[in-house]
Amino acid sequence: MKTGLFCNYENHHQDSRRAIFEQVALVRQAEKLGFDEAWVTEHHFNEVNLSSSILLLMAHLAGVTSTIKLGTAAVLLPFHNPIRVAEDIATLDNLCNGRLLFGVAKGGPFPQHNKHFATPMGESRAMMLEALALIQKLLYETDVSFNGQYYQCDRLTVYPKPLQQEIPVYLATGDDAGIEFAAKHSFALMGGPPFALERLKKTVETYRAINSSGGEKFVLARFFYVGKTYDEAVSEALPFIRYFSQKMTANSSQVMQSGSSGHKQFDRTNICFDEDYLIENSIIGDVATCRDKIKKFQDELDLGTLALKPSSFALQKNQESLQRYNQEVQNYV
Repeated sequence: MKTGLFCNYENHHQDSRRAIFEQVALVRQAEKLGFDEAWVTEHHFNEVNLSSSILLLMAHLAGVTSTIKLGTAAVLLPFHNPIRVAEDIATLDNLCNGRLLFGVAKGGPFPQHNKHFATPMGESRAMMLEALALIQKLLYETDVSFNGQYYQCDRLTVYPKPLQQEIPVYLATGDDAGIEFAAKHSFALMGGPPFALERLKKTVETYRAINSSGGEKFVLARFFYVGKTYDEAVSEALPFIRYFSQKMTANSSQVMQSGSSGHKQFDRTNICFDEDYLIENSIIGDVATCRDKIKKFQDELDLGTLALKPSSFALQKNQESLQRYNQEVQNYV
């Protein structure tokens, strides 16, 4: 199992520059500690999550790191022109010397995203899959012609081409159509921090029923804090968990009230934002607790990468937690 860092660029102190460069500091520390990957999220219209320009942030990371792989977690394809995404991804792969991992998603549950990008929620998944199909052609082929429901091009070649012969692709999806698409193309899957283990197991089972050998790169993101004691860890992580719980509960209520299609019920067998649920399903606790939780995820999901989201508001505390993970947890899981 590889270890990754999950990067949200969170502005807890209402200082945008500080937030950006504290996240950079964590990525650089993760690289020094031997972490394999750093995954950057995409968020919009949010005063706390400042990763709206995900590929710009990753271009900066490419310049201040040298070994850690850099992943998008994820590019929200329905909100972008896929031709531009293909150009930017290929350029970024060259900038980071072939260290790029390309994760994509449809976005949600954030109704403002769909509203301001004029993208109906019920069409987001279909747009994501069609956009990804076009991007894959543009990255590796020339004179591409494409006539989809949402996107078209005629004898188009984009430059530059990626440095990697094939950039690894990851889909953040729990929908049967998305899982089938990923399995048929041997793309890997991603699971977010609040996704229930039961849901993730079903997702992996559905994938492997179609493609028995293509799911070994599964990326699981989890909120994380390893402390000297269990109580210390929960106390340090709780303010973040509480904020996340309140924000996502409000967003999910809007989604359900709108009656938009394409969203499953929010509950403890699917995706849940209750504080106690998030604490229990995160990698939060003392060393022994964190080891046991990671081992459970490994056994149930056969993880390719565990992407850790440090969950303290304080940079120093997160750095100490990552150091403790490196010294007392990583070699035991």
